[in-house]
Amino acid sequence: MKLVRFALAALPALIFAAPAQAYWEFGHETVAKIAYANVTPQTRRAIDRLLAETPKLDTPECPATTIEGASTWADCVKPLKGPDGKSRFGYAYTWHFQDVNICQPFTLEEACKDGNCVSAQITRDVAILKNKRLPAKERAQALVFLIHFVGDLHQPLHAGEKNDKGGNDVAAAYGSYSPKRFNLHSIWDGTLAERAITTGPNLVRRYPAAEKRRIAAGNVVDWSRESYQVAHDVVYASALKGDPCAPSPAKVTLDEATIERIVPVARLEVERGGLRLAKLLDQALG
Repeated sequence: MKLVRFALAALPALIFAAPAQAYWEFGHETVAKIAYANVTPQTRRAIDRLLAETPKLDTPECPATTIEGASTWADCVKPLKGPDGKSRFGYAYTWHFQDVNICQPFTLEEACKDGNCVSAQITRDVAILKNKRLPAKERAQALVFLIHFVGDLHQPLHAGEKNDKGGNDVAAAYGSYSPKRFNLHSIWDGTLAERAITTGPNLVRRYPAAEKRRIAAGNVVDWSRESYQVAHDVVYASALKGDPCAPSPAKVTLDEATIERIVPVARLEVERGGLRLAKLLDQALG
């Protein structure tokens, strides 16, 4: 779900400015820029060449020739329709998430039935990028999908939920700020991630090799399990007073103490997403 972006950096935590842009665009852009800063020069050149091919995707409403544009392309194209009035990219809807029940043991079997989930599509996109015999247009589309979907996987409510559409059905307040459209998912998509990214040193930087290896360790299944665990241990536990599997009330409130406690977790998820995307891009294009 999209949420308007708020300018928080210069304001107290619970006072919000007027909306500027869809927020998780900022989150996706940050993940992508971390990755771009940490791939090898060879990989960066390959990324640039493929992004130059994205006009062939025929989505002028959603330009993807820059790393920032590429990071949000998969969301931007959702409403696009073909001449027949049907969705051009409706087939990709289920690739943005995987609904793993956080109150059951972790498994991707049901959530990724027939390969229609975010982790399975990440694996397919990497394979397409590795195959240099494929048309540039196909590889360019795989690239922009991959950049976006690795970001999605590291938003915990795209990887774990409790039969509530990834928190979209849980009305929520962010401190004293409580517009009708807010829910648990939109807070993690938006205001919380905004605060996390803008709190502390700039996440977009060149990381030391040892730190990159540590944060990017594992594979897409490991990262799926980790995001599921964050959804259980942090997202739902913080919203439901320590019991992630308790019935959700009509509305949950994240107070300031809770927000301060979970900001570092949200920040780490963005950092993980960026460095793991860099790892996959180096594997596919380096």
